[in-house]
Amino acid sequence: MKVFSPFLLAVTALFVVSCQSKQEEVSLKNSYKDDFYIGTALSADQIEGKDAKADSLISKEFNSITAENIMKSMFIHPAKDKYDFTLSDKFVAYGEKNKMFIHGHTLIWHSQLAPWMQEIKDSTAMKAFMKDHITTIVSKYKGRINSWDVVNEALNEDGTLRKSIFLEVLGENYLTDAFKLAQQADPKVDLYYNDYNIEEPAKREGTIRLIKKIKAAGGKVDGVGIQGHWRLESPSLEEIEKSILEYSALDLKVAFTELDITVLPNPWDLQGADVNQNFEGNPKMNMYPKSLPDSIQTKLANRYASIFKLFLKHKDKISRVTFWGVHDKQSWLNDWPIKGRTNYPLLFDTQMQHKKAYNSVMELKQTKQ
Repeated sequence: MKVFSPFLLAVTALFVVSCQSKQEEVSLKNSYKDDFYIGTALSADQIEGKDAKADSLISKEFNSITAENIMKSMFIHPAKDKYDFTLSDKFVAYGEKNKMFIHGHTLIWHSQLAPWMQEIKDSTAMKAFMKDHITTIVSKYKGRINSWDVVNEALNEDGTLRKSIFLEVLGENYLTDAFKLAQQADPKVDLYYNDYNIEEPAKREGTIRLIKKIKAAGGKVDGVGIQGHWRLESPSLEEIEKSILEYSALDLKVAFTELDITVLPNPWDLQGADVNQNFEGNPKMNMYPKSLPDSIQTKLANRYASIFKLFLKHKDKISRVTFWGVHDKQSWLNDWPIKGRTNYPLLFDTQMQHKKAYNSVMELKQTKQ
């Protein structure tokens, strides 16, 4: 019988621990740590750590977080003289505990407003609301939140300004005012304009005009958030690349802020379809209710690989890539634009296991190493 020395046993134990540690380090955030932050949007349950499996996955794979809903105005500012920071405090603490980049979402948005905000019709009252809302929230987390979506979705598809309550009551100056107020509350935090479809030509041109106007009027805009709610076939890589280049040319950081890829048709994808028609229960709109066929898994993986290959090409211009949700079960696309569907837009499935899409994104880095 062989007898091993205590020294040899200690060295062997250290070697085993080291190997295990290296295995644990294989993750999205570590693979892309020299390129850009890899983020995810957290639900209220995830912020509160109610699911240990999800919590472990989040801390392992991601180094940046965005609150999916809880910092939107209807939740954080439910009444004129009442703020509720319960969950936003936990969100920030979660990011700090895990040494993550923390992104605030969102300060001014026409949607998910508290009911009392929708009743503001006077310009003086609206200006007072904006000043109080932005100053209170940004000041509270000064030095703790790393960046903010100051204004969200202010444009129509043709690049014109959306007729929101803010535009109707204050005119387009509300945009510059919002950025100025955020800057005053925390001069060092990065300030973003965030929107969807702004990789499409007309809306991209509108976004560029908007940001130039805000800057010319003295507003501080550090970056643009391209949401990235995309499809298997569109938008084209060419338009995404043009967007990265054109926004970067404005001396802006480019972030992809709400990335997911639908594998299901939308009503407006069907010729002659009425978007207002009720498509719930239509099997054509819910093609994969139980599982995703392997052929579509492969298409999704290839699409993610091509997108991340482009991101790596322009990693010097991209600050952050955030997925809109941790796993498929959490995705908002299960209920939009048709409720009750089963979609598969993310890198982790409903059981929080790696999909082919995850492997394809990881392999891009492994082949370079």
